[in-house]
Amino acid sequence: MKVLLVVPGWSPSNLWGQIGFKFPPLSVLTLAASTPEDVEVSIVDENLEGICYEVDADLIGITVMTPQAVRAYEIADEFASKGKKVVLGGFHVSHLPEEALNHADAVVIGEGDRIWKEVINDFQESRLKKIYKDNGLVLLSEIKIPRRDLVNEKGYLFTNTIQTTRGCPFQCEFCSVSSFFGRSYRTRPIPNVIEELTRLRQKSIFLFLVDDNLVGNRSYAKMLFEEMASLKFKWASHAPLSFVNDEELLKLASQSGCIALFVGFESLIPENLSLMEKPTNAKISPVEAVKKFHDHGIGILASFILGYDHDTPDTFEKILDFCDQVKMDGAIFPILTPYPGTLLRKRLKGEERILTDQWDLYDMEHVTFLPRGMSPEKLQEGFEWLNSSFLSWRSIFRRLLKCHRSLQIFGPMNFGFHKAWKRRIRSE
Repeated sequence: MKVLLVVPGWSPSNLWGQIGFKFPPLSVLTLAASTPEDVEVSIVDENLEGICYEVDADLIGITVMTPQAVRAYEIADEFASKGKKVVLGGFHVSHLPEEALNHADAVVIGEGDRIWKEVINDFQESRLKKIYKDNGLVLLSEIKIPRRDLVNEKGYLFTNTIQTTRGCPFQCEFCSVSSFFGRSYRTRPIPNVIEELTRLRQKSIFLFLVDDNLVGNRSYAKMLFEEMASLKFKWASHAPLSFVNDEELLKLASQSGCIALFVGFESLIPENLSLMEKPTNAKISPVEAVKKFHDHGIGILASFILGYDHDTPDTFEKILDFCDQVKMDGAIFPILTPYPGTLLRKRLKGEERILTDQWDLYDMEHVTFLPRGMSPEKLQEGFEWLNSSFLSWRSIFRRLLKCHRSLQIFGPMNFGFHKAWKRRIRSE
């Protein structure tokens, strides 16, 4: 039996569709590792290569995120027209399985690591069910090492990506992670992580830990950082702003090789933070937080969500001024997006403020709801202006003109974002 796993591509009209530095689809590689050994599995990432619909595969599996849902359904329909059986899974499908079933023979709700073998077995026995759902949380001790051998390494920035935890203990209103995993937070056994890291260290000194919240369990994170120190990686990951409150953990992260973190600042307005269910951010000085990270040699890729209820047309300039003031290493400015399954979508739907369910517009670059503090047009204009201003050469050189060990990441990152933004504008 042969299985093909497909990752739909981003639209070229989207910033992420233009970014030159890409990472391998770790979730799909992990699923491939869960495929029975007697089944031949291959992967195609449309962000790097075209899809051959004449491929010699018995079963097609497609992962679906909301911005790629329209494209995923097109791919599924094309394979179905060739007589292939199609299974869909991922965040979007888990929240809208009935919609997905219009384009698939079966769907997987939630995590697929454990139940994937049942899908394969049922297909082989010609008894494929419509819906598969693992009713229990997967133990991360069961997770197999991803099949990195299935992707062409030359197409990616690097393949040294790893997951050490799943989920997040917080429940931010806008976040798909907590809506998918619940508020569960699970950790992989540290010996298993170190074993995988030791293999990865042979390939590259750079490492990206894809965890949504690397420090959700502080004691686990401290043990992990202590064990990682001897491997001498230069690594990046995701962490909440409250990370700066733990001086010991911050020091251990730095000593273990952390040089960059994605941090959700989300907003500079306390009322927005309260609405988001992020009260911890409101208690932290964002200026002091950036300084603390920088003092430990850690650069920041900050995220500021645009369009929350207390944002106004002057919000965009205030965010830019703040980023310039603190010499923010990098930043993204997603437009608030009411993803299926989130508390945000439930609230905005109840307030009759959702403007469209056209999923390809749910890419964090289009306004899909009715803002309170400005018109949809003003929000869209503000998004375009803020990105163009922040990614201008003037802003980049002003922010990065300092001696800092994270420059080796944020220099290329800013130049890459600048070029991708220009290409995105030209593609419109």
